[in-house]
Amino acid sequence: MVESVGHEQLTAEMEGSGSQNRERSELLDGLNERQIEAVTAPADRTVVLAGAGSGKTRVLTRRVAWRIRSGQTDPARVLVLTFTRKAASELRQRQRRLGLRDPVPAGTFHSFALTQLRERWAERRTVPPSILDSKLRLLAQVGAKSSDADLIEVAAEVDWARARLIEPADYDQSARSAGRNVIGEPGFVAEIMTRFQQEKRRKRVVDFDDLLYLAIRDLQADHDYAEAIRWRHRHFYVDEFQDVNPLQHKLLDQWLGGRNDLFVVGDPRQAIYGWNGSDPQLLDRAADAAAKVVNLDTNYRSTDGILAASAAALGPDVSPLVAYRGQGPNPTISSHQTDVQEAEAIASALTADRKLGRSWTDMAVLVRTNAQLAVIEQELSAAGVPTRLRGGPGPLGSAEVKAKVKELSRPGIDLRNQLEQLDNHLEEQMAPSGAMAQGATAERIANLAALSRLVHDYVESRQTASGADPSGAGLAAWLQTLHGGDVDSDQPAVDLATFHGSKGLEWPIVHLGGVELGFVPIAYAKTEAQLAEERRLLYVAMTRAGDELHLHWSHRRTFGTSEVERQASPWLNGINAGSDASAMRRPPQAVWRRHVERSRRYLGDSPSVDRAAETEDQSEEELYRRLLTWRDTKARASGVPGRVILDDATLRLLARKRPTTTAQLAVVANLRPTKLSRLAPELLDQLTDRPVQTGD
Repeated sequence: MVESVGHEQLTAEMEGSGSQNRERSELLDGLNERQIEAVTAPADRTVVLAGAGSGKTRVLTRRVAWRIRSGQTDPARVLVLTFTRKAASELRQRQRRLGLRDPVPAGTFHSFALTQLRERWAERRTVPPSILDSKLRLLAQVGAKSSDADLIEVAAEVDWARARLIEPADYDQSARSAGRNVIGEPGFVAEIMTRFQQEKRRKRVVDFDDLLYLAIRDLQADHDYAEAIRWRHRHFYVDEFQDVNPLQHKLLDQWLGGRNDLFVVGDPRQAIYGWNGSDPQLLDRAADAAAKVVNLDTNYRSTDGILAASAAALGPDVSPLVAYRGQGPNPTISSHQTDVQEAEAIASALTADRKLGRSWTDMAVLVRTNAQLAVIEQELSAAGVPTRLRGGPGPLGSAEVKAKVKELSRPGIDLRNQLEQLDNHLEEQMAPSGAMAQGATAERIANLAALSRLVHDYVESRQTASGADPSGAGLAAWLQTLHGGDVDSDQPAVDLATFHGSKGLEWPIVHLGGVELGFVPIAYAKTEAQLAEERRLLYVAMTRAGDELHLHWSHRRTFGTSEVERQASPWLNGINAGSDASAMRRPPQAVWRRHVERSRRYLGDSPSVDRAAETEDQSEEELYRRLLTWRDTKARASGVPGRVILDDATLRLLARKRPTTTAQLAVVANLRPTKLSRLAPELLDQLTDRPVQTGD
């Protein structure tokens, strides 16, 4: 084991050694001790376990540059493996910014496999096969079920099995052991897998997984060819190693050929693609076999409250990452009567933050499933909040919804009749709890249910506005106006994404919607491994937040035309306990400083800040409960439900922001003038214990 070497020691050793050493020293600027240890480790197998926000990309790119500048690596012999073209492009750009003269090859497993195969085919003067343009069409031809839903589900199972190196004869047993939804009669998927491969060979076409299989086959079949490839590619770097699947890992082993020049970066807490074939245990095995393991556990993105709550989402015994930024507000948890009220509360909070100086680009709303975005996008649009979809097309951009909208928009159709047929179909597919089928099928049904809800809104609004019968053409125009797509990419907007789609992104303020049983964890997660992955997925979503994190859930949620009772996620109690424990560890003066800093940021540098700081001995949670007591007492006296006065989310927001003037109260709570004039005196009394001020 190599001892950790500090930046100062390395710099001292290099002084007087020339410009090249000075350049190497500059690569260590701004790194902490463990990052330096990872960058300067010997060439043997090194595994970096990089926690969320710990600077893994910086470490990876500087590691490549360090070895090149120190003469340990020929840049032409480097292979940096990523999982997306975007990640590969970012790595290349960072290398250029580090001043490397020669480009470093960076790309996906599939892109390098295809390059290798093309050279092999050219060398042998073999006519290369074509890349398959439609997997679903070919699956249909070999006997997969006739509906689009079944085809997509079968395709997902074929991809999973091949990524896991599972032969057709072993599929049924392996799928059941993994808790997957085995489609059709026993042996059905296995038979489709066999026919699918045979038909591809007959037509001389290959899919993306075939590229990896064929690259492995060539390396195993010809020793001299394999050695030539290994001579060319000597130094391997793998990003996001927790996402590697067995097929990719087998190709990596073939490329290495038993050598040890391998540097991998991964985070076991962010392994969220097991459903797609990845195996997080491969990272554990890599760490066990490594000559050196470096843990990066300092998070540079989030404050301590967010990190404590995120760790608690993984389980009670998980230690949080170290917060470089120190103290910050604890995450909030808000319940709402319906999913519409949840979306309205999120819209109000976003609007309030915007009015208090935040940019729209500082904020994001994340949800577990694509279909949840429909109602959120609708309510944010109604509130004038610009939105941008990230990581996917959104429910209205999905193939099944676009096809259904096209069908509903045909001239001369009876829209009501078509809508009734859609609702009947959804009712047959949906379970009484609102939890639908598994995997891709569940997502498609949920997307169609979101569409059904919007069509009902359109029909009702059309009747109310004009009394005319709603038309299919009118529906298409209405949807285009309401959900016309992303704003211009250069314009500020709130990002909307699923938990999966948010991976690799970050925002100062993040709202998580629908943190309730059935979504978190997802209804079809049953096995221990599936539930563990759902916990990790929630952790990934929570650690996207830098300054503020807000979790929401609804007592009732509408699926299609059915309103379903919901329960909070069972993991919220642990998250709340983790937040409380974090707050208890903070010294009183730290809490006071945190409040002053937050007050100055949100309320401006004014005398009211000092008055607010004087009362900081009352914690945010205590203030929230005091506001609840006031609200409920007032509601009973008026004979109305508490939410009619102010909902829980607004009270949470008030306890966090602590407005001290009528003007600030109007911005934070988003109150109409009549309601503001009625509630302001009592609310400000609760919030400040001071006489009411009317200035800004």
